[in-house]
Amino acid sequence: MKSPIATVRHVLDFIKRLVRTVASPMKHDHGRGGMMVQPYRGYGSRTQVFVMGRVFRQARLGRMIPRRSMLRDTADVVRRVARRGYADARVEIRLGDNGVAVTTDRDGYFDAQLPITHPLPEEVAWHRADLVVTANSQPPVQASVDVFVALPETDLMVISDIDDTVMYTGVADKLRMLYRLFVEKPHRRTAFSGAASLYQALHRGAEGHAQRPIIYVSRGPWAIYEVLETFFQLNHIPVGPILFMREWGISLRHPWPRRAEDHKRDLIARMLALFDEMPCILIGDSGQHDPEIYTQIVEANPDRIKAIYIRRVDDKPDRERAIQRLRDQIRHTSCELVLAPDSNLMAEHAYANGYISSHGVEAVRRDIADCKDDPA
Repeated sequence: MKSPIATVRHVLDFIKRLVRTVASPMKHDHGRGGMMVQPYRGYGSRTQVFVMGRVFRQARLGRMIPRRSMLRDTADVVRRVARRGYADARVEIRLGDNGVAVTTDRDGYFDAQLPITHPLPEEVAWHRADLVVTANSQPPVQASVDVFVALPETDLMVISDIDDTVMYTGVADKLRMLYRLFVEKPHRRTAFSGAASLYQALHRGAEGHAQRPIIYVSRGPWAIYEVLETFFQLNHIPVGPILFMREWGISLRHPWPRRAEDHKRDLIARMLALFDEMPCILIGDSGQHDPEIYTQIVEANPDRIKAIYIRRVDDKPDRERAIQRLRDQIRHTSCELVLAPDSNLMAEHAYANGYISSHGVEAVRRDIADCKDDPA
């Protein structure tokens, strides 16, 4: 048992790491403040791409604050919380010889649809888009962002939930999740065992060298985008566009955020329309509405959805029976709903159906075995 002094030190270490991580995105401006732009990773097809982001005002860092200290980190956290969206800013986006200009909404967000009239290189999936932001008398701000465009030979895409599907995010364990993420071996303690290998295998495909699009959705707000980016990097999970579930703003006409399940359904429909005719695998968990939403998607697109993988996050008999009824409901289609206790069963099904390679399923088995051998 740890002594009280050791416990206090551990807590202080946790707080310092958490503050440092939350403050880390603020380091890029070197304390200058002013108008900033934060683009989010884009995605698209050979005919159109989407780039989202936010333009905001950021306070300047006081000159008297040391550049490297806990005080600096705390000040940067305050600056981040105090950000205010920049409405009606003009955002010009260039991708190759293609361009578009949009304006930000009242909260500073923009969602640009860029038609591809000049073809992009077909041998690479990742491209760089350049942004120039202007507003009133502010000096122009430049930025760039990665955009994923599916290769012509892409055979499959994956749409996955994040919360309780890729990572542990139980509502009662938020503080514990932060503790695991920033203090205790985050690569082992925040992601489900075998999840990283499973998503790598799905990304690479049956031949092991594909670059399939993986699109992640979350119930969280855009404010946690950077935390999720850190999580993906630490856990070696293939990156992809992250489409969050919550609306960006609340208006008098719509005083309540839209229901998460409605928004998720619309996002998936949007992706299916964007990647026309491309087969798809849906991944979610049994704790929320994923099985019901995904079943509706299958019924609307019986030839597009090849598999539904649902991670079982509890042992409630009533919930399992409900999911079994959903499985029977789509039995007449080519899609199979798999309720899996771990990543291994998902990987085995994917391998049996030719979605991943033998190396991929072995990597999942190995990672799960390693976690059992070293549960800490």
